[in-house]
Amino acid sequence: MRDLERAILRADMRVRQLVKETPLELSPLLSSESQQVYLKLEQLQHTGSFKLRGATNKLLSLSETERAKGVVTASTGNHGAAVAYAADHLGVKALVFVPENASKAKLESIKQWGAELRFYGDDGVFAERFARKYALEKNLPFISPYNDLDVIAGQGTLGVELAKQLPEIDTLFVSLGGGGLLSGVACALKAVNPQIQIIACSPQNSAVMMDSLQAGEILDLPSLLTLSDGTAGGVEEGSITFGYCQQLMDEKVKVSEEEIKDALKSFMLSHHLLIEGAAATVLAAYQKHKDHIKGKNVVLLICGANISLEALNQILKT
Repeated sequence: MRDLERAILRADMRVRQLVKETPLELSPLLSSESQQVYLKLEQLQHTGSFKLRGATNKLLSLSETERAKGVVTASTGNHGAAVAYAADHLGVKALVFVPENASKAKLESIKQWGAELRFYGDDGVFAERFARKYALEKNLPFISPYNDLDVIAGQGTLGVELAKQLPEIDTLFVSLGGGGLLSGVACALKAVNPQIQIIACSPQNSAVMMDSLQAGEILDLPSLLTLSDGTAGGVEEGSITFGYCQQLMDEKVKVSEEEIKDALKSFMLSHHLLIEGAAATVLAAYQKHKDHIKGKNVVLLICGANISLEALNQILKT
């Protein structure tokens, strides 16, 4: 864990040329007499997602020779857009493999920054396996969405920010997909305050990492369609995030598609901010679990805002 802590501190100094500090705001509407609820508005990050942190740190950790070759990655959308953005600003060619069912809004974001798109499989884990194999065969750097120390450390810069913005955090709700976000942020925060409670949030339709942690091993499980597409899909075999999550996660909450939809609608109407399904998963988990929380300072990590107009329109209709 010390290696990750040190990597996060290096990343925090490295990524600032492309990554901005996002605001932490008190939500009077979600707070109560017994606890204060804060929103870490990471959906206001460049590219609309926390993923820019890990992608930037990984690209900047490569040598100039490695970057000159171009990079390969795989993504359900947000990570691909982050790699494309960082690569464009650093003058690096990027090839992004995506599953066939990737969000149209997120694909447009990837293309906007000039990356090449290729489709493979119907699940992010299949796209990852293929992309990693392709990069190995072509001798190109592979930028993992989560299974990489530099990527995890980049996401951990969120934790460094949070610790400065609100030193006394009792509980953090964070979305859980491949585990890179939770690993990085939780490591940074627990290095400052080991007593902080980390609550992982996943959709019932795709909770592979959560179910794997419950089983004590990485499982090969199918994923159903979910509004939380940013956390959807399988977990790469041997992912280093599994061990980090085992050590850092304190509690877990699964939410239904109906709960995600209701949370997204309610938040947008009350807070007037655009969010995506993975962020709504955190909000839904908080509403479901809030009566069990004893802490006074709760932070909800609003991880992204990249939702397609079609999906948003469908949600608002129902």
